[in-house]
Amino acid sequence: MPKRPDSLATLQLSLELLRRIPKRGTITATELRLQLKDAGFEREPRTIQRLLETLSDPDSTFYGIERDDSSKPYRYRWQENAKGLTLPGLSTQESLLLTLAEQQLSSLLPAKLMKSMQGFFSQARGQLNEKGQSGSFQREREWLDKVRVVSTSQPLLPPKVDANVFEQVSDALYGNQWLDVDYRNAEGDRKASRVMPLGLAQQGPRMYLVCRYEGYDNERCLALHRFISAQSSTLTFERPKNFDLKQFDDAGRFGYGDGTKIRLSFRITKGAGLHVVECPLSLDQQVVELDDGYEITATVVDSAMLDWWLRGFGDAVSEISRSSLTL
Repeated sequence: MPKRPDSLATLQLSLELLRRIPKRGTITATELRLQLKDAGFEREPRTIQRLLETLSDPDSTFYGIERDDSSKPYRYRWQENAKGLTLPGLSTQESLLLTLAEQQLSSLLPAKLMKSMQGFFSQARGQLNEKGQSGSFQREREWLDKVRVVSTSQPLLPPKVDANVFEQVSDALYGNQWLDVDYRNAEGDRKASRVMPLGLAQQGPRMYLVCRYEGYDNERCLALHRFISAQSSTLTFERPKNFDLKQFDDAGRFGYGDGTKIRLSFRITKGAGLHVVECPLSLDQQVVELDDGYEITATVVDSAMLDWWLRGFGDAVSEISRSSLTL
């Protein structure tokens, strides 16, 4: 008779497996083992295979797991009419929150965390889809079609980012590990380097890694879609105490600026300028209403993005002036 701790460990592992087996599509033992490893459950391949054999035993319908052994590797899924495994305490609101989180945060969460959560995301989607059709989750299911994040500029399709690159970059960022990269810049120059990953930012459809090259103490922004390859190192580093991603953003570094602040003043027609009145450029913005428009003054970071923004108004903007600030 097995010892109690072993029985509890086997039960816990079985539950984690059942949570991660999909109802739609299939999954292999290797894929399940990687998901479990990312979630902190390190097990030998044979251990996973033995449990899957038990859970998918064709002579037993207790678990409702189906195994496709027509080719190797074998693939697993819940049987079509199986109820699946309900996550304890997962309410309608939590199912909705998990589904929205998966949709909106997938590119901003560590790849390992996303992989380890796939079973939970699948369960949440399943509850919304199935119960939404039956009526009990209908309002929560409908909510997904009632909200959307929209672009403030011309919509662009995101550039293709290699899945392995994103996984290696996010792993290195998460673990404070040096990252070996092969990178081609906007001019087409290709270079292999070792970088210290400090932050990940999404700007419109593009993802950028903020990092420091080995031997340097200044930050650079590298576009993820320009990575040819990336490999996280086993070497770790101490995160610089003088770096703050929010301050980096506030300094206009993602807008191609160097952090220099100026006092900006311009005139804008009422039709084009109302949204600047409603959504100020800064906390100290001042607005003077004129007969045919507004005169706006604000403290902003001088950057290429500011120039692009002003040029976008065309003839609606006039009398633009910039004055430097004395620190």
